[in-house]
Amino acid sequence: MTSTERAIAAAEAHSAHNYHPLPVVVASAEGAWMTDVEGRRYLDMLAGYSALNFGHGNRRLIDAAKAQLERVTLTSRAFHHDRFATFCSQLAELCGMEVVLPMNTGAEAVETAVKTARKWGYRVKGVPDGRAKIIVADNNFHGRTTTIISFSTDLEARADFGPYTPGFEIVPYGDLAAMEAALDTAGEDAVAVLLEPIQGEAGVLVPPSGYLAGVRELTRARNVLFIADEIQSGLGRTGRTFACEHEGVVPDVYVLGKALGGGVVPVSAVVSSHEVLGVYRPGEHGSTFGGNPLACAVALEVIAILRTGEFQQRAAELGEHLHGELRLLVDSPAHRGGVRAVRGRGLWAGVDIDPSHGTGRQISEKLMDRGVLVKDTHGSTIRIAPPLVISKEDLDWGLEQLRAVLAG
Repeated sequence: MTSTERAIAAAEAHSAHNYHPLPVVVASAEGAWMTDVEGRRYLDMLAGYSALNFGHGNRRLIDAAKAQLERVTLTSRAFHHDRFATFCSQLAELCGMEVVLPMNTGAEAVETAVKTARKWGYRVKGVPDGRAKIIVADNNFHGRTTTIISFSTDLEARADFGPYTPGFEIVPYGDLAAMEAALDTAGEDAVAVLLEPIQGEAGVLVPPSGYLAGVRELTRARNVLFIADEIQSGLGRTGRTFACEHEGVVPDVYVLGKALGGGVVPVSAVVSSHEVLGVYRPGEHGSTFGGNPLACAVALEVIAILRTGEFQQRAAELGEHLHGELRLLVDSPAHRGGVRAVRGRGLWAGVDIDPSHGTGRQISEKLMDRGVLVKDTHGSTIRIAPPLVISKEDLDWGLEQLRAVLAG
């Protein structure tokens, strides 16, 4: 057996089969490239689902983590530590908000946002206890906790995990009329609309122009919170710090994660106003590791990197090039219609493969054989989201491998 085969066999024998990874075993990585246990190099075109926006082994982030590791890594929230206040104030400033509630994973942050919306509804809006309604979109992906999968339309995520948590209304994504009707039906019981500005897991679905602005207007008029889940779309991925900025929209609440930890440690946060996050009293919500010193040190460096605007600009410029090249594949005679549609924004794209060319998984495996790593979703779609540090030359090389796979 090869080193790869031995590692995969051991993983299959001793881990729960809740993932179906591509058969590659990564041993090291730098920038936009990863190296497996056999010494073969691969261009990373997924970036840990946007957790690695700033590349593998980013020197600034690694140095920040190493320096903090020598000082203190965890105090729990039982005590203050000297990185916490700076992290909260600087993240709030980056978001144009006032208050930060730090957690660890994206799902934890979404759960926190759900709890926050309900508590705000009862404490501030005056919704009768137990009647709070949150409007969400179909095809959403906000995480995999019991509450979150209760408002998922993905049968694979929901099956055998009931009974489900009530209090959610699901409407078609991008349909402003349906959103308005749901808000009207919920009436004064509506406390929040929770949306991904771009739906990543669904295939990088970008809503129609004006949709987010319309949702902002509807929620403001009805005294309902607009919660933007920017866990994947935020922090530079789309060419702006936040995807909501493309429509000039500022939500009431940002939900952040993934890239906030720089691919080094899990860091997430809910960021909002004093009015919204001020509903909490000591003991009502918390996390032992949330806002720990190591997480704050890394996240502070992420914030410093984003303040320069360099990565937002790179994502915008390289993203324009990426989408221009991908659009050429749609109905291209050279590839016999291998690509049916392309969507996305910035350095983020969903590519729908014609089933006659294979499934998304099969295309991903063929790309892996050519040294490019992507991941499929929903059967026929592959997602492209390289680290924002990728060079144009490497991006073009990766796209050339896609063209070769489709032509073959």
